[in-house]
Amino acid sequence: MPTLVIMRHGESQANRDNIFTGWSDVALTQKGVAQAHAAGKIIKAANIQFDDVHTSFLKRAIITTNIVLDEVGQNDIAEHKSWRLNERHYGGLRGQNKLAVKQRVGEKQLKIWRRSFTVVPPKLTKRDEDPRYDRYGVKIPLAESLEMTMQRLIPYWVDQIAPKLLAGKNQLVVAHGSTLRALIKFLENVSDEDIPNVEVPNGKPIRYDFDKRLNIVAKQLMAK
Repeated sequence: MPTLVIMRHGESQANRDNIFTGWSDVALTQKGVAQAHAAGKIIKAANIQFDDVHTSFLKRAIITTNIVLDEVGQNDIAEHKSWRLNERHYGGLRGQNKLAVKQRVGEKQLKIWRRSFTVVPPKLTKRDEDPRYDRYGVKIPLAESLEMTMQRLIPYWVDQIAPKLLAGKNQLVVAHGSTLRALIKFLENVSDEDIPNVEVPNGKPIRYDFDKRLNIVAKQLMAK
């Protein structure tokens, strides 16, 4: 019975400061580092031997991944990085304080931009350029809805994660709030109406056990 563990990175500087980030590369706070160590200890206690770990191109997820692997004593496993696991791109909201945005546009509009499945936040007027993405022929989005995030995420699940689980290999995914919400929506068939209520806290591993056809047998929030 294959096991998948997914977790959001530890608290980032942007999380601490209540700022929209998306594809911006921000570091972990000391609290975030501590959360990553704690998550690793929780996973180690579950005695899961992973075959692969998957993470994004963003250092808050990569650093969390490395801390967790060190805690579980599995630094030798294959580590796969993909832009498809990057956080949702918040477009023109990037870099803005969420409270300031709420004061400007109202709580209702802010919630729509943050939590809606289909609504795209205000777009950037100019596309960012970054050699990390250029080499893969990837155009950085001007903005993304959660639906768009899910559309870029699912091919990675289908091509890179699901086949390994079907082969009986346990997988670890360390990513971001929105990409993991999108994955949960896909795995659990969460409706568009209910997905705004799905939360993925920083540094809290979630375990899925599957049958041989990747039907979910059990789900557990791995926390002390």
